[in-house]
Amino acid sequence: MEGGHKAASKNEFTECWKRASGSPYIMRLALSAGLGGLLFGYDTGVISGALLYIREDFEQVDKKTWLQETIVSMAVAGAIFGAGIGGWMNDKVGRKKSILVADVLFFIGAIVMAVAPAPWVIIIGRVLVGLGVGMASMTSPLYISEASPTRIRGALVCINGLLITGGQFLSYLINLAFTKAPGTWRWMLGVAGVPALLQFILMLTLPESPRWLFNQGMEEQARDILSRIHNPGEVEEEMRAMQDSVEIEKKESELAGHSLGDKIKGAFANKVVRRGLYAGITVQVAQQLVGINTVMYYSPTIVQYAGIASNSTALALSLVTSGLNAVGSIVSMLCIDKYGRRKLMLISMIGIIVCLIVLSGTFLYAAKHAPAISNQDTLAFGANSTCKAYTTTPNPASWSCTQCLQADCAFCANSQHEFHPGACLMADKSIRGECRGKKRVWFSAGCPSKMGIVAVIILGLYILAYAPGMGTVPWVLNSEIYPLRYRGIGGGIAAVSNWCANLVVSETFLTLTNALGSAGTFLLFAGFSFIGLIFIYTFVPETKGLQFEEVEKMLQKGFKPYPFNKNNKDDVNNKVEGDQHASH
Repeated sequence: MEGGHKAASKNEFTECWKRASGSPYIMRLALSAGLGGLLFGYDTGVISGALLYIREDFEQVDKKTWLQETIVSMAVAGAIFGAGIGGWMNDKVGRKKSILVADVLFFIGAIVMAVAPAPWVIIIGRVLVGLGVGMASMTSPLYISEASPTRIRGALVCINGLLITGGQFLSYLINLAFTKAPGTWRWMLGVAGVPALLQFILMLTLPESPRWLFNQGMEEQARDILSRIHNPGEVEEEMRAMQDSVEIEKKESELAGHSLGDKIKGAFANKVVRRGLYAGITVQVAQQLVGINTVMYYSPTIVQYAGIASNSTALALSLVTSGLNAVGSIVSMLCIDKYGRRKLMLISMIGIIVCLIVLSGTFLYAAKHAPAISNQDTLAFGANSTCKAYTTTPNPASWSCTQCLQADCAFCANSQHEFHPGACLMADKSIRGECRGKKRVWFSAGCPSKMGIVAVIILGLYILAYAPGMGTVPWVLNSEIYPLRYRGIGGGIAAVSNWCANLVVSETFLTLTNALGSAGTFLLFAGFSFIGLIFIYTFVPETKGLQFEEVEKMLQKGFKPYPFNKNNKDDVNNKVEGDQHASH
């Protein structure tokens, strides 16, 4: 079996539930810290719906694709710095204080966005929220991981992943609830201050991570916390394991400095940490390059690309995909300690690739079968309303809704049936009002399509493939693969890699869609996903059921997948790892 350990019991999750219910303190720690995941999910998901209404309030945002991308992606830019600072802060002042600082940033950012009088103020608020998201993204799972019994660690860390998806689901609910309220997007963005305040209060009543305390020489405090989390027979074993880890790190620290620069240099100079970073950075970058946050950030826009024009309908359908994300996270909690991290990610990536290819084909079919442009219908709105590119084209009879939208114009659907030929008009707020005033549907993101609901179904399957594996496992893996002394900085480097990849994807999605079309963009993500699958297979070992110190010993020996290590082809795991742990 993997790592020389006996096969996981079918009752792994049941055991997790029994341990947590028998010791409510464990669940209190996990849920309180996991609220960081809820905030992470809410603030990354809420902008997708809020953006629809920000565009209606600020005409410059509606007309400038780069401004829409900036409002979305500045939270990601803030998260890059937040994750980097968070890695250093976790090691310097502890996990608990890092979470408290993140809550303050969440709260201030939410208030700034809610009262923003102009787009640039929204951007400032997004940066502040992003700083909090970056810190929470790597601190919350780290705190839960270090305060969890080994056998149920994966399931408890998945609570953070579940709350991330729960936060995204909540953001779509809130978006839907405020579609008719005065101030729409202000309420959507401002509500994030409530869970931030709640977590701040809860974390004040909780202790620091026992492993961080032990590393700071506060052994009795660490023992006291461990006694409230572990069964009596496990406390001394945990203490011995931490003692061995600290002794190794003390020897290493004699050769390295204590500044942030020295720690980063030391991390890449250390063979064990470097191998951990190969795995940790690989899964974090792959998580973003599958294109998941194009769905999270632009989900209603993608639904509109599929031919569903109504803001509220697009939000409602996005709620379904977000709900499936939460369902997938629950599946991950049930499976991660039974089947392992590596296997879940590999299966997840295969499903993602298939869904992206089918989604690309769906959008390609929709683009080729878009409604035609009626010259008579278009001219009926007047020459000043007609799309300028349409009036100058040498062959207007060949135009369809697809060409109209590619020319940065909009399609005013036929009043009898939206699949019949309609008008190609300038994408102007007053002309939009004129079109809607005639009881016609205005399409500015995507064309009317019978394939719209098919695209939404494929999006749902994509989420179901993503969430149980690539959605939660990268954060679990990064919370357990680094030695104690480098756990904060290692997790921070990997999280920064995640947010850098996220920034590239979110800042370029609308531009890529304009350049390549929806079909080409999703096919591009399928290509990135295939590369990610190869890298995960090559660099990422299994850490299921291993103590932190055992993971460290495994990385010391090195990892080679089958067929490079033919003696372990069934589990696709490291032979040395199996030899070492079979003796335990």
